[in-house]
Amino acid sequence: MTILLAVFAAVLGAVTGSFLNACIHRMPRGVSLLNPKRSFCPACEKTIPWYENLPVVSWVFLRGKCSGCGATISFRYPLVELLTAGLFLALWLKFGFPLGMAYFAFAALLLAATFIDFEHFIIPDEITLGGSALGVFLCAVIPELMGTSSRMVAMGWSIFGALAGFAAVFLIVELGKIAFGRIRHRFAEPEPFRWVCDGESVTFSITGETLDWRDVFSRKKDKLVVALEGPALLDGETISPRRLEFFYDRVLLDGQPRSLETISHIEGQMSSVVIPREAMGFGDVKFMACIGAFLGWQGALFALFAGSIVGSLAGVAGLFLAKDRAGVRLPFGPFLAIGALIWLFGGALVFDWYLRLIAGFVGSFF
Repeated sequence: MTILLAVFAAVLGAVTGSFLNACIHRMPRGVSLLNPKRSFCPACEKTIPWYENLPVVSWVFLRGKCSGCGATISFRYPLVELLTAGLFLALWLKFGFPLGMAYFAFAALLLAATFIDFEHFIIPDEITLGGSALGVFLCAVIPELMGTSSRMVAMGWSIFGALAGFAAVFLIVELGKIAFGRIRHRFAEPEPFRWVCDGESVTFSITGETLDWRDVFSRKKDKLVVALEGPALLDGETISPRRLEFFYDRVLLDGQPRSLETISHIEGQMSSVVIPREAMGFGDVKFMACIGAFLGWQGALFALFAGSIVGSLAGVAGLFLAKDRAGVRLPFGPFLAIGALIWLFGGALVFDWYLRLIAGFVGSFF
């Protein structure tokens, strides 16, 4: 029976991973999970029959190709299914029933957030806010998640954990915005810039790099400032302000606002540029609330600490691997997820050891 339950947990994980693949593909693209109900090929939109949608097995049988159009099926699909199966099995073996079942849901949220963030640098609210609500609900149903037998106490600790996780990362984001909220570039020689709206996308190009306008502005008050070197062209018209002050929806020309909805093209030469940036995305703030709702305040803070260490190591590795390139942009959500998983599989022991170490260090002075 023990073996059968373990096998069932792994199979359930693989099936859940197949559903997570649909979430990972559809959520950031705004495609409903209910319409169409059946899985489809992103290339030819062929509806995939059930026998071609078996976790891992179908991908191997099809050799990673769509049977309809021959398009490559990303290795991400079997990878997510295998990871989910492995996590479900490990969680079942460690926690059993009922904790393991609750952590199945948590692991699914972590995996979906990880792969969406890696690909799109966002974590949808359905995962962060919905996951926070689910965490509080499950703690009320299974109070053992918070180490108590009282449902009300468990729900209270879950809410406190969500608030603690949210507040900790929100503080980091705000302090980071104050300290590192702008990137300043000054050029020895004038450099070209170009702002373009083609109806479907808006981009800003400088020194060979093209930025998506939505990625530049995280807040309404954010401002991108271009110091002009000579006149510029605005939809073919020559303009000569000293600088352009871009907000998300408008640009100031000598203090006079012009809606960007009425403009399709601005280009010229610049002597400097100031670009707004965030220390961390706000999706990470809400993701920490989800983690805190499941793990409590200790688990949330541990996930933040461990995720920061793993993320820093990955960032250093990225700098070396990038070589002569500008570097590798890394989302933080996946590292928070890793920190949360470390907590589940033994982080509490590390946390207690660290507290004893600090207590012993402080006690040596008194």
